Amino acid sequence: MFLAQVTTPSVTIPSITIPTIILTIIIATLAGALAQLVVGYTRGGCLASILIGIVGALLGSWIANWLHLPNILVIAGVDVVWTFIGAAIFVAALALIMGGSRFGGFRRYY
Repeated sequence: MFLAQVTTPSVTIPSITIPTIILTIIIATLAGALAQLVVGYTRGGCLASILIGIVGALLGSWIANWLHLPNILVIAGVDVVWTFIGAAIFVAALALIMGGSRFGGFRRYY
């Protein structure tokens, strides 16, 4: 009788430290703020940029995994390019749902 040897895959747990968390928040903030500027929907402040960047990081990594695309630029465990792409998609969706534009509405001044 022949028995197959079963091996378990190795699991790597990334180290989560305070500097890594701070760097992740900085990357998320910059990606969120840049996405707001590119899309043209800039409601909210710094906290909104942080939240948009964090949601963008989750959305971007989900899209990259779903489409089986590789990471492009990884800094401190965060792919900056996919974070920006996810944040831009999220800001565009917010702009469509909430309405408005960079100038506070669609008013025309003549």
